[in-house]
Amino acid sequence: MGAKEWVMLIALSVLWGGSFFFNGIAVRELPSLTIVLARVGIAAVSLWVMLALLHIRMPRITGLWPAFFGMGLLNNAIPFALFVWGQHHIASGLVAILNATTPLFTVIVAHFLTRDEKLSASKLVGVGLGLLGVTLMLGAEWLAGLGTGLLAQLACLAAALSYAIAGVFGRRFKRMGVPPLATATGQVTASSLLMLPLVLMLDHPWTLTTPSLGTWAALLAIGVASTALAYILYFRILAAAGATNLLLVTFLIPVSAILLGSFFLGESLESKHFIGMGLIGFGLSLIDGRIAGQLNKGTS
Repeated sequence: MGAKEWVMLIALSVLWGGSFFFNGIAVRELPSLTIVLARVGIAAVSLWVMLALLHIRMPRITGLWPAFFGMGLLNNAIPFALFVWGQHHIASGLVAILNATTPLFTVIVAHFLTRDEKLSASKLVGVGLGLLGVTLMLGAEWLAGLGTGLLAQLACLAAALSYAIAGVFGRRFKRMGVPPLATATGQVTASSLLMLPLVLMLDHPWTLTTPSLGTWAALLAIGVASTALAYILYFRILAAAGATNLLLVTFLIPVSAILLGSFFLGESLESKHFIGMGLIGFGLSLIDGRIAGQLNKGTS
């Protein structure tokens, strides 16, 4: 990845890291699936408005909307629902560690389903270091929960696998010539249509109390910033750097969350945070391939 892609990746990690904060506000008053629907629904409306303002038309390509529904299912509906369900049964720190297995799944899935993102020793070592860094930052005590709430942990791992498959599946939009803004719009629109019947059947939204102003603000923030803007960046990075590099963002989300907590909430940084960030940084550089490339040049 070049400097531009790294900046977009870091920005994406901040936007997605902020979603945990906004979710934390919304869950006080609304059920989980309703929050997910509001998130993708607000994002869909925002992106359609943006398409209209920029005079960008949705391409008329055979098979485009089935692809949007496939992406919406793999990248939103399945993982969002599984992670929300998992968080009801296991600690959020353990969920974050399980979410950070996404690059490991992506490296494996991309190896078998793509021609240009093959598995290498440096990628595997890089993923391992990244996972170790995330675990160290969040605190190894979270691993004490492994084995309890087994179904919830399996659900989170299945969500991570779904994200990985989505990263590879989404490469087709570049080949189809679909602009990133149109791709993001189509995906969240499809996922909104997928989530709507689930919310109507399970959450019965007409029975809910009207949310407070703070909850509405959190829903707008998570819909516009953490979803609409985030997915524009997501598809730009996917088109430019590939699925493996894109899903490295799951390593960076805990870093963003910890740094934001330090800068804006007065939380203290401990030595384990700096060591964990260092391991993640080294792991990312190995997966990026630059260190391996320099070593190969030095030995040739």
